[in-house]
Amino acid sequence: MRSIRPLLAAVGLAAALSLTATACGPTENDASGKPAASTPAGGNGGNAEIPADLADKLKEHGVDPEKWKNGEWKNWEKDKWLREAKDFVNPVIDGLWKPERMKEAKSPQKTMAAGDFSGDQGVTDPEPAPVQAEPEKKPYHENAAPVGKVFFDAPEGSMVCSATVVKDPKNPGKSNMVWTAGHCVHAGKEGGWYRNIIFVPAYNDLGKSPAQLENAQPQEIAPYGSYWADWVSTSGEWISQGGPTGGEGAPYDYALMHVKPQQGSKSLEETVGVALDINFDAPEAKDIGVMGAWGYPAAAPYDGLIMHKCVDRPGRLSISPATPTMWRIGCTMTGGSSGGGWFTQQPNGKLALVSNTSIGPVTAGWLAGPRLGEGAEQIYTMMTEKFAGQ
Repeated sequence: MRSIRPLLAAVGLAAALSLTATACGPTENDASGKPAASTPAGGNGGNAEIPADLADKLKEHGVDPEKWKNGEWKNWEKDKWLREAKDFVNPVIDGLWKPERMKEAKSPQKTMAAGDFSGDQGVTDPEPAPVQAEPEKKPYHENAAPVGKVFFDAPEGSMVCSATVVKDPKNPGKSNMVWTAGHCVHAGKEGGWYRNIIFVPAYNDLGKSPAQLENAQPQEIAPYGSYWADWVSTSGEWISQGGPTGGEGAPYDYALMHVKPQQGSKSLEETVGVALDINFDAPEAKDIGVMGAWGYPAAAPYDGLIMHKCVDRPGRLSISPATPTMWRIGCTMTGGSSGGGWFTQQPNGKLALVSNTSIGPVTAGWLAGPRLGEGAEQIYTMMTEKFAGQ
């Protein structure tokens, strides 16, 4: 039987995220008091041009920028799949991610298989008891505003993951940084960068059903608008070792996106009203009373429309003697929750992101995420310096 202490801590953690999210409300509201999507800025409306630097990069790979906008991005031939870290491109294609397309996007289920744990270092803790995922309170912008969905295109079709708004020390109060899983942006050793990557914070704000979404207003589906990734970084280990079931790249399965609004000019943090710290030096699992994971599970029995959370005492999972141990918690969330943030409460009472959902068994019941250490911090530092003052 679980002790009372983790359960009490779990209540505190869930409350902390809610309080953090509502400390700063939405920066813009419509007449109903709901957060409004960003308003257009500039004069090009729906005819956004691909920036010159992105156009040049596409041309380097033999891709015509206009053809790319008109559907060439669907060409997944090996020589058209941009793979290296320096090759990432994600030009805005206005009107591509319509509400119906978002609703039909699938979870990257193949990444949710646990793989082979025969390489256990003898430090894996007993498998945790399943923790039933709990739907987040609605509206999401009042209870978990930093959490949202990532949409992207892969050879298999339109896909979804989860992600979290995080702070940018080089742009205090004006962060455009989003933390997710590496497998939500890059296919790993067998492929390259995914395409048309966007982030939608507090997606489906009122937690409506598929039928209710048929007539939903845009601000109910994307209350803060959509944000296109203009740069993404993941670990070299994920790029070289990541596989369909995580593989030895799983302990390095994390990514940081810099995003820009599809419309408007306000930063993501200003619009959402909050961003979370990242702790790259979290204590050992035995010294953490409780850890919580948030996301949008999309594989059965879930449909990807409702934000859920799991709170549990963390344990350790080792998948190879050559790689770091991972966090593991009991949780029934499935594919689609991948990339969603894991949080612990800091001594100052504030939440910090310490991991993201990476892998879990096909049958569900638990999730595992990478420990964010020196390698993850290097990516974070590089990205914040790259966009300092922007």
